[in-house]
Amino acid sequence: MNETSKPIARPSVVSAPRILVVEDEIDVALLIAYNLEAEGYVVESVARGDEAELRLAESAPDLVILDWMLPGVSGIEICRRLRARDATRTLPVIMVTARREESERVRGLAVGADDYVVKPFSVIELMARVRALLRRSRPERIAERLTAGDLDLDRETRRVRRGSRDVHLGPTEFRLLEYLLERPGRVFSRAQLLDGVWGQSVEIDERTVDVHVGRLRKALNRGRATDPIRTVRGAGYALNDRFVKSA
Repeated sequence: MNETSKPIARPSVVSAPRILVVEDEIDVALLIAYNLEAEGYVVESVARGDEAELRLAESAPDLVILDWMLPGVSGIEICRRLRARDATRTLPVIMVTARREESERVRGLAVGADDYVVKPFSVIELMARVRALLRRSRPERIAERLTAGDLDLDRETRRVRRGSRDVHLGPTEFRLLEYLLERPGRVFSRAQLLDGVWGQSVEIDERTVDVHVGRLRKALNRGRATDPIRTVRGAGYALNDRFVKSA
């Protein structure tokens, strides 16, 4: 297996929904990012359409705030491409633009944008639209508790229980379980888990994932308890969908 370096993000924010801001006006991008981070979201900002394409291909966020006019590739074209791919067909997109004409709004929505905000916009209104769209499209990303089978994870208290037993997890194992519980049955490669759980700031090896999955399994499994984590040879790991349906 080739070694791949990925960064580690701050544990305190990694579990929050991830939002990609694609905006070439620096002041507007900073304003949006500042307010999103103040609400507890994990934010990445890019200024070019082609750079946004690369980020989206690497790891899809939970929501995209997308400017219409961008260097490289236009926002309208990015939205069209997102809707054409199965992996991003339902990815929530809020289009931000200076175009006020009704025909332009219709065009933006026609290519697949979920919402449309005209500049200059109210920050309070934009934040409300972000919250509403996440509630509709990804309720598991904002739910206080995640459950599967006899597993129960409480984000508020940072506690995990399996049946009647408390499960004591380190911060990384907690985030790893949380990430898998959000997407039961989906298989994640080690690189995807590094992006989703550790984030992007310090270089670490993909084999780190194997170590932490092993620790998580050891904490979760006692006696003849069913292992909730499925290893997919040559692909990665998933929360076993049969375990999810066993409750």
